[in-house]
Amino acid sequence: MKKDPLNSQQHSPQQPLDWVALLGITIASLSALAAVSSGFGHRLGAWHFTTGFLILRWASFGALAAIVLSLWGAFRTRPQRKRRGFWHALLGLALSLALVSIPLYWLLMARSVPPIHDITTDTDNPPAFSALLPVRAEAPNPSYYGGPSIAVQQQKAYPDIKPLRLPLNPKTTLDEALTIARSLGWKVIAVESRETAKGGIRLEATDTTLWFGFSDDVVVRITPFDDGSRVDIRSVSRVGRSDVGTNARRIRAFLAALKERAA
Repeated sequence: MKKDPLNSQQHSPQQPLDWVALLGITIASLSALAAVSSGFGHRLGAWHFTTGFLILRWASFGALAAIVLSLWGAFRTRPQRKRRGFWHALLGLALSLALVSIPLYWLLMARSVPPIHDITTDTDNPPAFSALLPVRAEAPNPSYYGGPSIAVQQQKAYPDIKPLRLPLNPKTTLDEALTIARSLGWKVIAVESRETAKGGIRLEATDTTLWFGFSDDVVVRITPFDDGSRVDIRSVSRVGRSDVGTNARRIRAFLAALKERAA
């Protein structure tokens, strides 16, 4: 009795998943999990940020290995071959490439900006911290401004970071600044009115980065200027020699939003 070839093909056992493709997506998934936990572990206080950076580095190495394995797995399981795992290999490849792009992006950013972490619109007379001084006393980065050498590097890298002049009186400007600070997710620590600041209006706040939870401190100074106000801002990281441009981006976002609200 002859067997039906079609029926035999339909009931033939399914090919096992290719081990190379499976290994590639497994390493990619574990590397992605390690990369995510590297930052959030520091944010939750599980380890020091240097440990988080080390975990991220090894996660990147794992992603590179996963790229090689996923490419090999995709070749072994390509549609012309009778092996399962082609889509597993492609998913592992996509995940690994996305993971490698993160440290690569930060590396390129770090090389494109100066290794500074204190940015201000007034390099001659930077706004000074007051309420945040006790907190910053425990931070590796000092509260005092670094002087002309820092100013020169900032002006070369961020020439657009300048004081903002508005047609609003200082009190109204402060109200708008507070609204924007809170909308940006800053934690407002202190506000000094014209009376308590003896002619100046200031607010101090802290902004926390999403991934590693780094705390950067901000001070905004508002002074009378002609019939309106002049706004100066300073943003300083508590840790790290380079902020990878974070403080400049923060200042730009704040000033742009304030200018838009005052228009």
